Amino acid sequence: MKQTLFTALLALMAWTAQAKIYKTIQSPEVMACVNMHNDELKVREIVLADTATTVRFTMDDKPGDWYLFVSTSYLRDEAGNRFPLRSAEGLKLDEWVQSPESGKTDFTMHFEPLPRNTQVFDFIEGYSPDAFMLLGIHDCKTALHAPIPEELLAANPYTVPSDWLATDSITVRGRIEGYDAETFGFTSMECYFTDEFEKDDATLVLNIMADGTFEKSFLASYPIRQVFRTRETKVDFSEIPFFARPGETIDITVRRNDIGQYECQYNRGSSREVERWLKSNLDFSHLSRPLLRFKGKFSEVADVTERTRRNMLYRLQAESRRLHFTPMEMHLALADMQVNFAESFMSYAMYHQYDLLKQEKRDDIYHTEILDSLEFAELNRMENYTALHRVDFDNPLLLSSNNYGFALNRIRMSDVVWNHSHKSVKTTKSGAYIIDEENEKKVVPDMCVALRELMGTEPDNLVAQHCLYHKLLDGFDTWQKEDEYIAKIMAEESWSDDLKQEEIAKRATLSKMMPLHLATLSNPYIVHKAEQYQARKMAQTELAEPLPADNPSADLIRSLTKKYPGRYLVIDFWGMGCGPCRMAIQDSKALRAEVAKRDDVKLIFIAGERTSEGSDAYRKYVNEWLADEETICVLDADFTRLQELFRFNGIPHYETITPDGRRVREDLRIDGFHNFDY
Repeated sequence: MKQTLFTALLALMAWTAQAKIYKTIQSPEVMACVNMHNDELKVREIVLADTATTVRFTMDDKPGDWYLFVSTSYLRDEAGNRFPLRSAEGLKLDEWVQSPESGKTDFTMHFEPLPRNTQVFDFIEGYSPDAFMLLGIHDCKTALHAPIPEELLAANPYTVPSDWLATDSITVRGRIEGYDAETFGFTSMECYFTDEFEKDDATLVLNIMADGTFEKSFLASYPIRQVFRTRETKVDFSEIPFFARPGETIDITVRRNDIGQYECQYNRGSSREVERWLKSNLDFSHLSRPLLRFKGKFSEVADVTERTRRNMLYRLQAESRRLHFTPMEMHLALADMQVNFAESFMSYAMYHQYDLLKQEKRDDIYHTEILDSLEFAELNRMENYTALHRVDFDNPLLLSSNNYGFALNRIRMSDVVWNHSHKSVKTTKSGAYIIDEENEKKVVPDMCVALRELMGTEPDNLVAQHCLYHKLLDGFDTWQKEDEYIAKIMAEESWSDDLKQEEIAKRATLSKMMPLHLATLSNPYIVHKAEQYQARKMAQTELAEPLPADNPSADLIRSLTKKYPGRYLVIDFWGMGCGPCRMAIQDSKALRAEVAKRDDVKLIFIAGERTSEGSDAYRKYVNEWLADEETICVLDADFTRLQELFRFNGIPHYETITPDGRRVREDLRIDGFHNFDY
């Protein structure tokens, strides 16, 4: 051991003597850490020499966790040139390494030398899509020039087509060259697809035929950037990214490129027009993470907000130059950047609010304590959200961002919007908001004002309009039920006509609320979607709809109705990796025991696992919490097909099936065990 250390020391001294070190960077800044979930890779020091570039890392991981660094790792400069790894000290390459008890592992890597004028570079751990990456490594003392959005737009003139927002089908088809199911390890891929003009999310399953061909058609309301992925793979290929406008057919060939990697070749459609953008490393969600995870006060967030935005713009400019973006690609990328910036800032505000609250459960009641009342008040000050004024919320290209739905949700559900739009409404003694016509007539215009103040723009910008559209969707079922309640009032013989009219006047009925909400919508396309939604809902006269024929997932459900004849099935789609799923199961155990005594309802629990028997953890959990109940374990791929059938992405998810095997309407189904607690 001593001889080995002595030899290594001599080698280091010899290298130092021969190498000309022209710069050493202590504690460099990193713009983004990619594919590191519960752990973090840090750079302690960089030594730039004429014979090598040496990077000293620290891997900060949970004790006992395993990770791997491959020998094909490399550095990449802003021009896209790669500088391969030569050697490493402190860990073995291409072998799994276990994190020590301290959780920290220091190691060093030596790469081919970067050019002397390199200011910013990336570390890429091999060629896998899941490779660890550190993006934008640079000396924190170096002043990086980041353009402003107006400069990028002026240099890349592009006009959004007038028919950009449209409802039509999209078809994704193509072929994987050399495909063999056994070799590749999968026969299907999945896409978690959200159309923000629909109330339900969707899961799309792309079946791969024996010859490697695939085809999937689905409806969309606007151009989308999405990915079909597979959970399991035996080769270095796991995803098909694409961009498509409604009405298009996208044709894709998956084949190995010159360096042996599987790559998508886009033969037809908008994906071909924006191929460089699709294949770029511009994942702004990673670049925005420092802002999202910031733990300071509103008075301290300005610096990290500005640094995050600068890094995003710098990265956008560098990648667009390296890959030679077209004007269309530049505009789409900039819209994606703005969406992620807005989402990360609003997420910071949301998590900051959580940090200011302490919740305790006493006597089965949750009690909330505000830890810092002065800072909590800052959450409600519009002045603290002026960073959002830099976002063009009227740009229709925003909808094409993967994160648009998250940004929209963060804005419309934020406490600052809620508090400003509900400040003058009537409430119950417990403080709950009363849904009636008088309150709604106050809330809707106040919400328009709140959105305008938050975004620093006019109330009819696209995103504000979309927020108001979602408020309409959220309230529709309640208003429709109020109309049904009015019919019952009118049929009540014991009530006087005056009493009936007095009660009717207060109700927030569909006939009153729809005109009120439609009046706030000025965007023609959003008005069209709102009216279309109303027409579709009003056409639903049946309480349930039949499941599709010739569908294996539907056949599974039909087999359960035969197993429990005469009963309504309440199906809980859950999973071991879902904390809320397990909490709902554990909290409802006593209630479910009472439900089990009924002869008209049967509770069924369906989970997806890697094997049909389930993991040891799954079986142990079922034995403890779901013993003597109907539990079904399906393969993950089959669970995904159930998600596609019932149009859901998140779990827990509940479905109600009638005794004759039909799916109960969304607004009537039993959505959670608490519905039995009456």
